[in-house]
Amino acid sequence: MKLDDDIHNYYEHLVLERISQLGLDKTKSPDYLADLCCLALNQVPPRYIRYEVDMAFYLPQSERNQMEMNVEHAISKGLKYLDETEKSRKDNIEEIE
Repeated sequence: MKLDDDIHNYYEHLVLERISQLGLDKTKSPDYLADLCCLALNQVPPRYIRYEVDMAFYLPQSERNQMEMNVEHAISKGLKYLDETEKSRKDNIEEIE
């Protein structure tokens, strides 16, 4: 049995939307963005849907707001982690040189 190709985690949409709102898609590398997506998505519960319209129609606004806040927090934590990791790597390289 194979899952329908339309089934996906709605949080993926919200994470990508937030990344775009922050302009990170224009300033960060694809590898950085992939790492950020993984870090953020691992911090939120999956919310599988088949069609986007299902979420628009059936999701109460209060729950949508909570999901968006969850994503904002997860992205912030992911950014902090990646920035600290990058700084640590640069510091280690400078010590070696």
